[in-house]
Amino acid sequence: MVKDIQLRISLKDEEQADILIKKAAQFLDIDKTDINGIKVLRKSIDARKPKIFFNYKVAVYIKEALPEKSEYIFNYKDVSKAKPIHIIGFGPAGMYAALRCIELGYKPIVLERGKNVQDRRRDLKAINRDHIVNEDSNYCFGEGGAGTYSDGKLYTRSLKRGDVRRIFENLVFHGATDQILIDAHPHIGTNKLPKVVQNIRETILHHGGEIHFETRVVNFTTKNNKIQAIQLQNGEEMQANRVILATGHSARDIYYLLHKKDIAITAKSFAMGVRVEHPQHIIDSIQYHCSGDRHELLPPASYGLVQQVNHRGVYSFCMCPGGFIVPAATANGEVVVNGMSPSKRNNLYANSGIVVEINVDQDLKKYEQFGVLKGLEYQKNLERLAFTAGGRSQVAPAQRLTDFVEGRLSQNLNDSSYQPGLKSAPLHALLPKLIGSRLRKGFEAFGQKMKGYYTEEANIVGVESRTSSPINIPRKENLEHPEIEGLFPCGEGAGYAGGIVSAAMDGERCAEAAIVGL
Repeated sequence: MVKDIQLRISLKDEEQADILIKKAAQFLDIDKTDINGIKVLRKSIDARKPKIFFNYKVAVYIKEALPEKSEYIFNYKDVSKAKPIHIIGFGPAGMYAALRCIELGYKPIVLERGKNVQDRRRDLKAINRDHIVNEDSNYCFGEGGAGTYSDGKLYTRSLKRGDVRRIFENLVFHGATDQILIDAHPHIGTNKLPKVVQNIRETILHHGGEIHFETRVVNFTTKNNKIQAIQLQNGEEMQANRVILATGHSARDIYYLLHKKDIAITAKSFAMGVRVEHPQHIIDSIQYHCSGDRHELLPPASYGLVQQVNHRGVYSFCMCPGGFIVPAATANGEVVVNGMSPSKRNNLYANSGIVVEINVDQDLKKYEQFGVLKGLEYQKNLERLAFTAGGRSQVAPAQRLTDFVEGRLSQNLNDSSYQPGLKSAPLHALLPKLIGSRLRKGFEAFGQKMKGYYTEEANIVGVESRTSSPINIPRKENLEHPEIEGLFPCGEGAGYAGGIVSAAMDGERCAEAAIVGL
């Protein structure tokens, strides 16, 4: 017999090795010896009050053995001679589209502008140390996409878009820790995810798929509104009649290409702001109600904040406990910041994007001349402003949090995890009013919600501008572009996902849609 139950364990009781069996036996009113094993289904921390609890959902196996294998089976076929599906981009959407194609008996041919995970590291070193941006290989472009080297967080609210558990099980199948199946806010870690991504690549190649790195798509050939071929930067042309477009939210050249070819795209609302960085111990003390070091069983604390300011949301985004701020520019002449955490989340700092909603229909009147590209041009202008304010390198403009809110230049800055370095700049005056004024009020409100959050020990760093795509590529119910037969816009870059898991689910859906009629 198997029974699913909920258990609530105090922090003190959590120290006991066999506490789950004890508590399960008490809850079910059975003897401990009747329990053959317990499988943890979900685990979260309730730290809303000083007395901290761990909430568990567990499956109790009563006089029955625990299953040895996952119920999920991934049946990958030899597709070396199967009909092809071309996939542009090898981030989460592209990877999972390719894996799903193989399961369905079709050959994925992946075209990725960036490099594989190993070679990509050299370009990340160059941007951090030498301030040189490789426009095809950086924190956004390359094998695994933006998630590979910027955190690997797996939390998603997109529970109706597909089978979330299947995505997690597939990551475990490819080498991720099975802890992601349990944690309420699962996370693989920047140091562990590259190996998982490499294993996915090997699965695709082993079963007959193709992956072409450093292969940039520069044009599409269409005839009678049907996709016919893909043109590459090296001058080659590949015949194609099914193309999954999974290029990510930073592939601006693709948006310009579609617009130039009069293939429909639309402007989409998005969010921009800054990244705030605190010493991790400050966030721990606030969230865990402690004055010293947090308890050894508690992970580095995270937070989520939101506040309405003048009819726009101001909210935390991609919060990274025990993490680093990284340079996420995709072109020289711009500064973009993002956050990441290693698997142990053991760095000294906690950072998070704090961003303001941009309503593309109401907030960008001065950019109407750019039509559907107005949000993109606004985004680019802010990134160029950050580049100039930082001293025209990957050094980022920054300010102490209290100085930003109170409107004065910081005479000096706190230490930071941002490797290229920080330069004191008057971000309170430089940021557009629709962003800067709302951020200042938002931070004041956050200081009321989390006592100690509003402190001179925190820096804000500019700019956090790549939260999502400012462009939507439309598609019909069958996920095909309404004007171009055989073109399937997919993932974050098309406006249909917001993170690794939702992008992966959308990739699977697009693969299932693309094979129809082949």
